[in-house]
Amino acid sequence: MRHSMWNRLSALCLALCLLAAGLPLTASAASTSPVYESTILFTHDTHDHFLPMPDEEGGEYGGYTRLATLLKQEREAHPDALTLDAGDFSMGSLFQTIYATHAPELQALGAMGYDVTTLGNHEFDYRAQGLADMLNAAVDSGSPLPAIVQANYKPPESDTDSWEAWERYGIQDYIILERGGISYGIFGLMGEEADSNAPMSGMEFEPTVEAAQRTVAAIQAELEQSSNPSLIICLSHSGTDGKGKGEDYELAKAVDGIDLIISGHTHTVLEEPLQVGDTLIVSAGEYTSYLGSLTLSWSEDGQKTIQDYRLIPVDETVAADPGMEQLTNRFQPLVESEYLAQYGLKFNQVLATTEFSFTPISQFATEQREDTLGNLIADSYIYAVQQAEGENYVPVDFAVVASGVIRGSFAAGEITTSDAFNVSSLGSGADGTPGYPLISVWITGKELKDAFEVDASVTPIMSAAQLYGSGMTWTWNPHRIIFNKVNSCAQVLPAGTTVPLENDKLYRVVTGLYSGQMLGTVNSQSFGILTITPKDANGNVITNFEDHIIYNPDGSEVKEWYALASYLQSMGTVDARYSAPEGRKVEERSWNPISLLKGLNLIGGIALAVLLVVILLVVLLIYRIVTRKRRRGSWRSGYRPYRG
Repeated sequence: MRHSMWNRLSALCLALCLLAAGLPLTASAASTSPVYESTILFTHDTHDHFLPMPDEEGGEYGGYTRLATLLKQEREAHPDALTLDAGDFSMGSLFQTIYATHAPELQALGAMGYDVTTLGNHEFDYRAQGLADMLNAAVDSGSPLPAIVQANYKPPESDTDSWEAWERYGIQDYIILERGGISYGIFGLMGEEADSNAPMSGMEFEPTVEAAQRTVAAIQAELEQSSNPSLIICLSHSGTDGKGKGEDYELAKAVDGIDLIISGHTHTVLEEPLQVGDTLIVSAGEYTSYLGSLTLSWSEDGQKTIQDYRLIPVDETVAADPGMEQLTNRFQPLVESEYLAQYGLKFNQVLATTEFSFTPISQFATEQREDTLGNLIADSYIYAVQQAEGENYVPVDFAVVASGVIRGSFAAGEITTSDAFNVSSLGSGADGTPGYPLISVWITGKELKDAFEVDASVTPIMSAAQLYGSGMTWTWNPHRIIFNKVNSCAQVLPAGTTVPLENDKLYRVVTGLYSGQMLGTVNSQSFGILTITPKDANGNVITNFEDHIIYNPDGSEVKEWYALASYLQSMGTVDARYSAPEGRKVEERSWNPISLLKGLNLIGGIALAVLLVVILLVVLLIYRIVTRKRRRGSWRSGYRPYRG
């Protein structure tokens, strides 16, 4: 018994000693198998938002002045964090008017400590030369600047001015950064749809998947030279719909080796990262509304885990950064002296007041309907043309603006020059100065009907195509066959009466330069189903839209934004008519067969015929099945077993 007890005690002591000896070994083994941690701070589509903007709830959102504060706070918590941007850092406020001369956007990103950005389609709004001038201005400023990566969207070899500027700045396909013992390979891409939104960029486009495969292979080859753990990040100006569709989703499926895609262009807000295979996709929305923060941890064997993902609101609860405020205040007088002086306006000059709020930009064009902000802008185009042409005014039959070029809205209260510019802030004209100019074209009544069909049929799948007009009215039934949804349309005369459109008559249409160019692409985009061919007053087809820009008596271009600003200024107090829809475009939902079938075009007729044939075939198939079953039942019921 004693021997047995002793043996048990000895065994227990031995086990405890072995366990005690094993504990330090286990801890030592864990310490030699390190877990790496990486934090990436990110934005995209910031669009020159130096200053906060009012939101629909009475607060404020965005602004570099507050974003800078959050970036400093996040870096205190994560000293080795990377700060990245996925493009469209320009075009969206008055600060863009000194884009080519002072590069305020890149200076701001540099001052906030951004490591790398890429080029979005709006960096090309002032065309290749404007971008080249901006890059040179940025270098000449002597300020800290972010690296720029761009792998698939480059100047043609013949554009020596652009290449000199790109090389002087140091734009590359990709860059390798080391931070906190981790190597990062970062490259930039421009999406196919983003390229189509930059029709005057002058760049050569390489398909994104091909460019990504080539660039990822080059990055991997370089990273293999280092013993550091690594992460490959794509700054993609392509986008997703936030639900598993979009160019960046397809990119992640097609290309192996990308760990993270920061996805810009579509202004998507992803509350949680999308995971496609081994690739994460993140997005933080538009206009510096949020700062994105992603923290990953992974072991030496490459297994990665999301430790933290946040979209940090940039709102009125965040204090402004004094340094960024100082930089902003330095740029503002330059905007006034170099751009606004020619219009006799100041940055914060009050143009008008409004007793009601217009649709907030976050909600604008999310529904297919008439909108009073669109009405106001379209009306302002006609007013501006009347002022420019004076006694020589040729009546405008239809003024139209597409939702895709409207970038801001008005809350109740004072409307300043800056507010008006923010609404129509995109592009430049033939004169090279900021702001798309108005153009005048002529199209037939039949083509106008097709334009209304673009609004009715294309808007549900592409909200940027939604149209708002002045001088015309149309109704549509969403239940009708695509490209046949418009029920009726008419011209609205100045007295308010309506007259039917004449198919072969030419009507004068005024719109912005960009929107005019997009109207000209309807033929190809609809595979010839819809036809809109802009012409001059004599019916000759337009080949260069810049030849049809509308000018003021002093020879300056009539800009979209100034049309709106001058119209607001002429009213002083915004007319109450803009507080509610006026029936300019009306949805008429109906399943009534007459409403569904009335006035179908050739495509609608063919679609209807195909549908009827399919229905007939289904009926015949059902008839044959039923008849066969009846025959079998009759045969069986008449059978009598043989009884011998």
